[in-house]
Amino acid sequence: MSALQYPISRRVALMALGSAAVPAALAQVRDLNDAINKAGRQRMLSQRMVKGWLALGQGLQDTRADKVLGDSMALFDRQLVELRAFAPTDAIRTTYDQLDTLWGTLKSALVGAPASLAAAPGLLAMDGKVLALAHQGTQQLEQHGGKPVGHLVNIAGRQRMLSQRMAKFQLAMAWKVPQADAAQQIDTARSEFMVALDKLAAAPETTAIIQEQIVMARQQWVFFDAALVSGQTPDARNARNVFVASENILQVMDRITGLYARAAG
Repeated sequence: MSALQYPISRRVALMALGSAAVPAALAQVRDLNDAINKAGRQRMLSQRMVKGWLALGQGLQDTRADKVLGDSMALFDRQLVELRAFAPTDAIRTTYDQLDTLWGTLKSALVGAPASLAAAPGLLAMDGKVLALAHQGTQQLEQHGGKPVGHLVNIAGRQRMLSQRMAKFQLAMAWKVPQADAAQQIDTARSEFMVALDKLAAAPETTAIIQEQIVMARQQWVFFDAALVSGQTPDARNARNVFVASENILQVMDRITGLYARAAG
């Protein structure tokens, strides 16, 4: 079962609001490359949970959006506990302590009241701060390892985040959330996604099995890219298509990241 498919309901995520989802003694970061994978997944989750929140606010994919939000929150909680326990240096531990504080604020905003257009700009600003700290932790872990394949784990993991970031901003545009640079953010992420995919395909560490998954990612990208709207406000149909396509490409990129992490182990 993929780490993105744990059968955790939103109710469980709500129950975790006052405490960590998993005791530190149960932390299960396997090694440094696994830590880079999970740290990078935190970046993605910061975008995916807000995507789910925006979909709920617009009445899009209600059942699936609720699951995406709840599962993402619960997984973020669990992995944060693991990463704080694993942190190999004081600087990395400080990053995750700071992330824990900021995450508490974002988590409360996500579930403290029903999703509303009025609350959306503040939430988007907040998830950007969570993303920045999650990225900082990922970079620190990669640098601590100092291995080429660790860098590929980071790159592949970032693709997961970019897929959710594009979808998040598309849903924000569909809801007409005051976000002046949403279209630019999508265009930038589009370019970065394709460049990184080519870099992964060209890397000497990329195995035949990973190459097969990269081909699948390119196939999923065709559908996702076609669903993204440029130069106009997307309608509800576009938003629904992007939501579904972003989940599909996410699953492929999560598999690719896991394969790099295991190859590097």
